[in-house]
Amino acid sequence: MKWRINIDTTSGDMEEADQVEVDYVKALSLSQMEFENEQDLIIERKIKETLNVQTEEDEQLANAMQLSLVMASSKAVSSAFKIVCAGCNNEISRRENRFDCNGVVWHVKCLQCHACIQPIKDDQFYMAENRPYHTSCPRNKSHLKCYVCNDFIPYIGKEVECGEHPFWAQKYCPSHEDDGTSKCASCERLEPKGREYILLQDGRSLCVECSTFMIMDTKECQPLFREIQEYFTSLDMKLDQKIPLLLVEREALNEAMKGERNGHHHLSETRGLCVSEEQIIPVIHERKHTERYSPLNTQPFRLVRSCEVNAILILYGLPRLLTGSILAHEMMHAWLRLQGYPNLKPEIEEGICQVLAHMWLKSKINMGSEATMIASSSSTRQPPRSNKHKQLSKIEQKLGECFVRQIELDNSEAYGDGFRVGEQAVSQYGLKETLHHIKRTRNFPF
Repeated sequence: MKWRINIDTTSGDMEEADQVEVDYVKALSLSQMEFENEQDLIIERKIKETLNVQTEEDEQLANAMQLSLVMASSKAVSSAFKIVCAGCNNEISRRENRFDCNGVVWHVKCLQCHACIQPIKDDQFYMAENRPYHTSCPRNKSHLKCYVCNDFIPYIGKEVECGEHPFWAQKYCPSHEDDGTSKCASCERLEPKGREYILLQDGRSLCVECSTFMIMDTKECQPLFREIQEYFTSLDMKLDQKIPLLLVEREALNEAMKGERNGHHHLSETRGLCVSEEQIIPVIHERKHTERYSPLNTQPFRLVRSCEVNAILILYGLPRLLTGSILAHEMMHAWLRLQGYPNLKPEIEEGICQVLAHMWLKSKINMGSEATMIASSSSTRQPPRSNKHKQLSKIEQKLGECFVRQIELDNSEAYGDGFRVGEQAVSQYGLKETLHHIKRTRNFPF
């Protein structure tokens, strides 16, 4: 059975139905918006919760880092204020007694001399390289080694005081100057440990290098004498008078010096003498034995006054270049007397004589240097030379430079100051003009 219902609606009913539908839609829309708002709030809350958790973690991490830095800084400050003993390297507490010097700190019980390792109980000490030393500790040494004993040179007080050779630059303990250590009679070097010097019969010592070139008797010295005569001739200062040259011992030379009215001597040991008075001198003519250090054989020699100069005496046993410079010095004395020069002040006469000795030495050294240059630059064989032009060995040339330096550094008024003024005059005016001026005025030209 089918039922059919017919509904008869009017226009008013239609409007009411439309309004209901609109209200429903509005309600549905509002409900949807509220739902969406709730969702947004939930999402926002979740985000905030997440951010809060992250922020808390970051704050915790930052706090941890800050705490770590504070602890490290605290340790650094603690370490900076920590006092460590320079002796035992242990910490010194604030309650312990300590000694502070220039920022270096010790336990009082740890303060000891670095040299003798004995406790320092008073203020008689000093610091060197941040190390304490007793002021008078005999074991206190510097970093400088002594040329003589090969030990470190000790401090004297707070300073290192040592002797030093003016030419060889060899440093040595000052005590060796007075403890009997042998000194070479020519180059003045002290005898080093392990090397024995040659002892001459008259008590002088010679180093090995100087003894290699020493001249021992009058006959052996004659070629050198002729060489010096030729050198004077080359300067237009020839000695026409024949003058004997004699090598003598120290005692004979000193005795001859006492009998001379002329001459000026300042050295602790006389090495040469231009003799004007009549005397009898024991002379070393010629050694009969082939042994170089055999006993001396002296013979008396009478000096007869035939002119202003009777003889030139030279101390035996000196090396060739030193003997030559002494001979040049004494020959200049002879030349001045034979040329009629008036009596001169010591600084004038000894000064100009030292100038001639210095000139001859320099000529020998320069000749040796030139010969070395020629030998090294030429491959062809050179013609043989005479002994006077013989090339110097490196050792002999070095000794010659030492003897030149001895003349230049002499601190006496006559020999040292006189030489320096005379050398300046000769350098400025020439030797010939300087000698003429000395003869006229008895003084160096200025």
